[in-house]
Amino acid sequence: MAATTPTIKLYTHPLSPWSHRVHIALDELNVPYEQEIVDITTPRTPEYLKVNPRGLVPTLSYNGEILTESTIIATFLADTFPSTSKLLPASTDPNGPLTRAKISLFVDTYFNRVQPIFMMSQRSKSDEERANGLAEFVDAAAKELDPLLSDAAPFFGGSSDITLAEVLTGSFIIRAYLLPKHGLLPESLLSDLASKAPNFDKWANEVVKHPSVVGGIWDEEKIAANIKRRLAAQA
Repeated sequence: MAATTPTIKLYTHPLSPWSHRVHIALDELNVPYEQEIVDITTPRTPEYLKVNPRGLVPTLSYNGEILTESTIIATFLADTFPSTSKLLPASTDPNGPLTRAKISLFVDTYFNRVQPIFMMSQRSKSDEERANGLAEFVDAAAKELDPLLSDAAPFFGGSSDITLAEVLTGSFIIRAYLLPKHGLLPESLLSDLASKAPNFDKWANEVVKHPSVVGGIWDEEKIAANIKRRLAAQA
């Protein structure tokens, strides 16, 4: 008897990088799903709060079971549909536990040691403060991430396909590389990354053009405009 296709519904918002993560996973897995846009600019409706009492996005309904938190959702999807991509090896595979541990280390390093510096630079009140913050971001990428990407080919761990490492970081990487293009950060950021963190920069340039990253919910012009409004409000 053929397996029953699961019913998947994603509660999402097109401007959320956390939601974007799950879209990348679903698109790469080529899994059919329904989506519902949740307005995150207004108080959440009572209907949505019944689905996710925290009122956050994304939320995934899988055959009626509710999952929250984008890392958990993306990992669940990769484990649930292992035959449709190479996002994440099973823990029972010969090198599965080690590969999973390396991906976890990379993602943890990015979000705990590098991304916070980038976000702090966006909250800077002066050009000098922002420049110093971006220089620190480049140095962190060179120190923390470049060694972990020495074998990228072109994706994490020598993979020719994107992995869970790219799923969980791609929506943030593409935003960082988007800002200089739209005049929201100095173009020197990209040249500095290429010079000082070559492994990271080469990998990132592959990530930001991957179909699963730039497809689906991604709308560069709208996201750039939203970031521009947010930065202007902080000024």
